[in-house]
This record gives sequence, C-alpha cells and structure tokens, in this order.
Amino acid sequence: MIVVTSDKIPKTGLDLLKNYTDDLIIFDDNIPETKKLKYIVEADAILSLLRDKFPSDLIKQCKNLKVISNYAVGYDNIDIKAASELGVKVCNTPGVLTETTADLAFAIMLAAARKVCSSQAFLRKGKYHGWEPDLFLGYDVYGKTLGIIGAGKIGQAIARRATGFSMKILYYKRSRNIDFEKQTGAIYSDMDSILRLSDFISINTPLTDETYHMIDKKEFEIMRSNVIIVNTSRGATINEHALIEALKENRIAGCALDVFEFEPKVSDELLDFENIILTPHIGSASFETREKMAEMAADNIIKVLSSKHCENIVNDDGGNNE
Repeated sequence: MIVVTSDKIPKTGLDLLKNYTDDLIIFDDNIPETKKLKYIVEADAILSLLRDKFPSDLIKQCKNLKVISNYAVGYDNIDIKAASELGVKVCNTPGVLTETTADLAFAIMLAAARKVCSSQAFLRKGKYHGWEPDLFLGYDVYGKTLGIIGAGKIGQAIARRATGFSMKILYYKRSRNIDFEKQTGAIYSDMDSILRLSDFISINTPLTDETYHMIDKKEFEIMRSNVIIVNTSRGATINEHALIEALKENRIAGCALDVFEFEPKVSDELLDFENIILTPHIGSASFETREKMAEMAADNIIKVLSSKHCENIVNDDGGNNE
C-alpha cells in the first residue's frame, strides 16, 4: 500500500503511482486524523509533504514502511536517524526546483529593496496623489554586494541572476567552489565578512543542528544598517525574535521571507512592518516545477519498492538538500 498525503499532488505524479499499483490511498483535507494515522502505520511507502511530520515515535509504528518520499528538497520534517535505524529510505526532490526558487528569491529581494508591496498597498488605498521626491524611497540593487550563505545549487542560481545586476558576490560554503567563482566572479568569504560587507544577504542552507539560528542577535549587530535579508531556505535558520528586534531598532533595512521559524504561523509582529516582504513558502510554486517534483517523488517510491537504484535517497549517502 502506498499512501499519498495530499490530493493536491499534481496529477502527473499520482498517475505514475496509479500505473504502478492499485493499492493507492490518497488523502483529502477532510480525512479524520485517526483514519489518516491508520493508513500511515500500515503503509509500505509514503509520499509526504513538508507539513507532514514524521518523528521517531511515528516511524516506529510503521512496521511495513520501506520509503518516505518527501515532496520537497529539504527533509527536516522527517527524523532521518530513526528512519535509518529502522531501514526506511528517505528520498527528496533535488535539482528540479533550483531555478524556480532562485527566481522567487531574487523577486522578493527586488520587491523589498524597492518597496513594491507597500507602495502598491498605498496606491490601492487611494493615497497616491502625485509624484513626490521622497515617496517610497528604496535601495538600488544594481552594483551592490550580495552575500550568499549556502552556495549550493539554489545559492549558485541566485548568484547567476545577480551577475545581470553587476553585483559583487560574496559566498560562504563548507568548501570552496572554484568553478562557481569562475562563472560568477564570486569571492569565497567567511561568515563575518559576509555579515559586515553585504548590502543583501541570501540564506540558502538546509536546516540542521549547525544552521539552526545561524542568524541571531550577534549576527544582526554585525550587519550594515542598510542590509536586506532574504530567506527562501528554512525559517529557523533565523532567530525570528532577534529579527523582529533588529527591525524594531532599525538595525537592518528590511527582509524578504518566504519561510518562517514557526511555520505555518507567522509572528504577529512581523505583519506590522511595512518595510518587509512576506510570502507563504512559494519558492518552488510554479506549474512546471511542482509537476516535476511530483514525478520525481513518485518515481523515488517506485524505484525503492522495485529494488532499483534511486539517486535521491538522502540517508544512504548524505543526500542532496540544496
């Protein structure tokens, strides 16, 4: 039995699974939690969403489970250690959402810099009565310094876009990438240099013990007062309480967030700021990309259950979550 945790998964992925097995359970939003749990603990395979949590105690109840295929690149919603100990393969969908997420990161960075959303709201409320010299002054992006924290596939894609704006690119990564530097002119830097020198900071790391609250009060104190922070990775890489304090005290110019520490809850205080951009975790939300993700997530399941090689198993060789 294969369990799909949402009927909103694109049809292309569901059709692959339907062609593979007649024993397919697809949840809709109205399924009772008790019934949902019954199917999950009996499943051989699960196609999961980021919002689906698989802690150790749940995985241990799943006696038949062979694979969890996450409809995402990140997999911090799954207890990888517990899954590995119980022989459950965990898969993700790397690569296919790289360019789409980079598009979104650059879009919200531009929107934050030029106050696109707050100026549109101003106009829609009928407050625009003519051009003014100081109306919604923002910051140039062209020629500025972009600091990339986590220069994996998505971080590198953001950097390629930045070259079109003649931005100086600094990047922090566990290991230096010479090819990336040759392609974009990026400069390998330490975290302190990126925090001190960047006009824009883009966070593109997975959420791990090491990256949890990697941007905290101390880091905000190092940054320039005109910096804008962009986060399309995981919300908890930033201490949201420290971010709110930095915004209140005007220690940073703004931020553009597609993810939140307490997601799906968004801190009420964040909603009060007009100099920030908030989007509801739509980094990979294009028709083309979500279809590719569905196909990959379904294909991961079919390959594991068929004992075929699956390159997207994250608890075999470390996986790919960039």
